[in-house]
Amino acid sequence: MNLKDKTVLITGGTKGIGLSTAHRLVKEGMRVMITGTSQESVNAAVRSFPEDYKNRVLAMVADVVSMPQMRAVADNMVMHWGKIDVLVANAGVGYFASIDEMTEEQWKEVIDINLTGVFNSVKSTVDQLKDSQGYIFTIASLAGTNFFAKGAAYNASKFGLVGFTQAIMLDLRDYGVKCTTIMPGSVSTFFNGNVPSDKDAWKIQPEDIAQLIADLLKMPERALPSKVEIRPSQPPKK
Repeated sequence: MNLKDKTVLITGGTKGIGLSTAHRLVKEGMRVMITGTSQESVNAAVRSFPEDYKNRVLAMVADVVSMPQMRAVADNMVMHWGKIDVLVANAGVGYFASIDEMTEEQWKEVIDINLTGVFNSVKSTVDQLKDSQGYIFTIASLAGTNFFAKGAAYNASKFGLVGFTQAIMLDLRDYGVKCTTIMPGSVSTFFNGNVPSDKDAWKIQPEDIAQLIADLLKMPERALPSKVEIRPSQPPKK
């Protein structure tokens, strides 16, 4: 894919992997729409871009759990740019608790955002992506194949997301749409209350995932890495 003037929607684009990916793809010449859950976070994200890039950045407050809100985001992109070429379904959340301690509200929020939210993001853009023969990325996790204690909700959402992405890959490849699920290990982000610092230097950095997405977009059309695991090369020794 020649990335110049292609358009990309990045959910959860106000920090971490989403924001790093937005910065990288804008530098590659793309036009970027980012979503976040508050006006404050969206405004801060837009301010983080250099002034000469801001004419290629749109941002909206939108909750991926709401199909009407995600359809409004897609409509806004089409109104401004006429098309949608790439979706990066990145928005996610995690609660980690033993099943006897996990609340119904925590379970529902994890499943709604991490799984139904991706469905909504894909469903609201899929017609445009078929027209453009575009690319869908979902940000899953190594937790999508490796279960662990206190991970019932998170594992369920990420196992489901891996399966969802591989199934839609089969649905959409005849239309020329590529689908890849990226499954990171430990990433230095604000996820689950972490505050990135020097202690996270060994982890995958958000810009590493951004680099991966840019590289995958440039793969030859005949090649599709449909599931990509990425982990720290040198984790601390236990």
